[in-house]
Amino acid sequence: MENGTVYSPTTEVHPGAARDARGRLAACCLLGRLKWPRRTLKALQLLLSLLAFVCEEVVSQCTLCGGLYFFEFVSCSAFLLSLLMLVVYFTPVYDRVDAVKVKLSDFYITVVIACVFLMASIIFVSTHDKTSAEVAAIVFGFLASFMFLGDFFIMLYEKRQESQLTKPEAAVGTAALTEPLNA
Repeated sequence: MENGTVYSPTTEVHPGAARDARGRLAACCLLGRLKWPRRTLKALQLLLSLLAFVCEEVVSQCTLCGGLYFFEFVSCSAFLLSLLMLVVYFTPVYDRVDAVKVKLSDFYITVVIACVFLMASIIFVSTHDKTSAEVAAIVFGFLASFMFLGDFFIMLYEKRQESQLTKPEAAVGTAALTEPLNA
């Protein structure tokens, strides 16, 4: 103990940059998993669904409240699911889960939210009392629906591009299977 070698393997002379708060945040938040168009759409989905929910919450009275309540449920659910997907994509959780399952979940969540949010916005248009808060909520609801639809179409396009790249490999494999073995 007198020679000081006991503490040398565990003591850092110069702690790295990852020790400060900014370094830990940068190590935790990885934006590169989504390309910038999808990243922008995800942020807009989150923001617009939150704004639709907040504007809907400002409404103090309604005559036909069914559309309002359905819109409230859908906008809140869309916000929470969008937040969940952003957390999964931008944190180390993505590394712990199968990437194919994350992308497939994102695909189905996005298409379901897009359709249901669009339907909720249409229903809310037909039942609202024409107050400014309701009109703002409807506008944000339609904009959020279009952002979800845009994200869905980008994911669909990427899936088609991916399948086009893997299609020639499958054709080569099937041609080899049809040839006789002793030829």
